[in-house]
Amino acid sequence: MTQITLKGQPIHTSGNMPPLQKKAPEFTLVDKDLKDRHLKEFHGKKKLIATVPSLDTGVCSKMTKHFNEMAAKNPNVIFITVSADLPFAQKRFCQAENVQNVLTLSMMRNDDFGKAYGLLLIDGPLAGVLARAVLLLDEKDHVLYSELVPEISQEPDYHSLSNFL
Repeated sequence: MTQITLKGQPIHTSGNMPPLQKKAPEFTLVDKDLKDRHLKEFHGKKKLIATVPSLDTGVCSKMTKHFNEMAAKNPNVIFITVSADLPFAQKRFCQAENVQNVLTLSMMRNDDFGKAYGLLLIDGPLAGVLARAVLLLDEKDHVLYSELVPEISQEPDYHSLSNFL
């Protein structure tokens, strides 16, 4: 369990993020077409996985749009944003905000991803959704970079991340 804050108030995650240099856990998440997607599908490519509580909030929206721009400049990296939003809402968001370079995936069918990655919020007003975090995985799914944003209402450290892309 890790403590972060929401507007200064302590909240907790379900565990710890995968450690650096270790293999990230396999996952099953849902895409905009309601198809199951798995980490193993992206094996052989570098992956940036961003987690957000909901694309329907200002910070999550801004973060996803920022990663959309980064993805356009880094075509050899697959950019994935994971949230608790339904795939229908994710699809609407992407269309409305012209987000074309980020694959949005939903944890709508279960919370296994959040638990395996130590990012499921277990208390506070946002219990049941994901903490704000960024992981960069190499071509063999080992963690190269990770950041659990300590204050969920803030954006990640894009500058530090860009040094690893």
